[in-house]
Amino acid sequence: MTDIANVVGNNNIWHQRASEIRPETRLFIDGQFVAAEGGATFDTVNPTNGTVIAAIAQGTRADVDLAVSAARKAFASGVWSRMAPRDRMAVLYRLADLIEQNAETFALLDSLDMGKPVADMLGYDVPQSVLTFRYLAEAIDKIEGAVTNTAHDALHMIVREPIGVVACIVPWNFPLMMAAWKVAPALATGNSVVLKPAEQSPLSALLLAQLFKDAGGPDGVFNVVNGYGEEVGAALGLHMGIDKIAFTGSTEVGKLMMVYSGQSNMKRVSTECGGKSPQIIMPDADLDAVIPYAVGGIFYNQGEVCSAGSRLLVHKTLVAEFTERFQDYARANVQVGDPLVEGVTMGPLVTATQAQQVRNYIKRGAEEGAKTAFTLEVPGELEGGNFVSPTLFGAVTPDMTIAREEVFGPVAALLSFETPEQAIQIANDTQYGLAASIWTRDLNTAHSMSRAVEAGIVWVNCYDHGDMTQPWGGYKQSGQGRDKCIEGMLAHTQTKSVWINLG
Repeated sequence: MTDIANVVGNNNIWHQRASEIRPETRLFIDGQFVAAEGGATFDTVNPTNGTVIAAIAQGTRADVDLAVSAARKAFASGVWSRMAPRDRMAVLYRLADLIEQNAETFALLDSLDMGKPVADMLGYDVPQSVLTFRYLAEAIDKIEGAVTNTAHDALHMIVREPIGVVACIVPWNFPLMMAAWKVAPALATGNSVVLKPAEQSPLSALLLAQLFKDAGGPDGVFNVVNGYGEEVGAALGLHMGIDKIAFTGSTEVGKLMMVYSGQSNMKRVSTECGGKSPQIIMPDADLDAVIPYAVGGIFYNQGEVCSAGSRLLVHKTLVAEFTERFQDYARANVQVGDPLVEGVTMGPLVTATQAQQVRNYIKRGAEEGAKTAFTLEVPGELEGGNFVSPTLFGAVTPDMTIAREEVFGPVAALLSFETPEQAIQIANDTQYGLAASIWTRDLNTAHSMSRAVEAGIVWVNCYDHGDMTQPWGGYKQSGQGRDKCIEGMLAHTQTKSVWINLG
């Protein structure tokens, strides 16, 4: 893997590469880059300075039809769906190797597109994407069916088969990694794919599709259609030739995908949506361990994380000390700036609109009575970008907007509690249920609170830990899909019962 220190340490190299990069901008359909049918384009904009990176082919319903047709043809031919498992595994292994070899390019594309620090791309997003493809490739020939115990004159087999054509619709906050989470299990199980990247961050998806072909992937199996959600996303959701939607994004759009399924062919839909995740800090918690996770849990990736630990539930006896230590740690470790510059930990938000929405939440928090406990001013030289001051609010009550709605930015709300029961009540008082953490030295407390909290992922004495065995998904309106794990892989298959009469 790339030597991050050497690459990131030379800021001139990154800015030079940014000025030289000429990313692919067309659609990828049936193994070829093609212009959109209507010829229209839209701009993808660098959130650091507002400059246009490239004009991207703007897909429409007609392009979706072409992509789905190519995917359906490839699936029916068996060129991928009936490829020997070990051969399919070899292609995905080669794809993982190519992603790793192109780590710096992927890092630059996503950093330019959505403002993520390039060091985060090299240290997390790219390695995790490589791991996703390798892990799921390795699992390809481990999927088994069953032979049930029946009467002596019958043989009953339950076999697993790919679903067909899967539409993968991914967000802009982790463009490459979210694409990997959705595309890898679909491909591993023999499906064909139509990937719709977020219109704010299409560049890495196009490179990923090219590398799939370079790895030996057959034409038509992996297609990419850029475009706006209300056009391309809706067309995929309603398309009669799509057999499954694999979606990560807002709860609002996730609900729409389920509606589209009912309005069309009852296609399967898996969703991973928003969150308002609590970090519960009990009175016996080790604050030396808590503070880095509390700061990182909300300020990492500019707070643009579905599982961001945006609600800090702190026992009333710890509020003063916790607040002071949070401030000290954040001032020492959070640096807002150009994501291509060494040492920067927080870049701009993805769009000017998103940045303004987060500023509006900060304003509303103050208007509703929350107290600003911490903020870092954005340096004046960054005024041309979509930068937002990382902020911690204290004196927050559960009814405040910043305690209830997903901000999707670097804004944390500190709420106090007195008893474990009150902490659980506050933690569960939300429409979301993606993740939560519990900080305590008491084993009984850890077990009882882990069971009581309504979330698909619960961490104890850590935050955002896990590996590829961990099901990633939530309760309630955080969605009902699971990513990364074997369960998520099997969700891209369907079972067939084969009953053979031996009499």
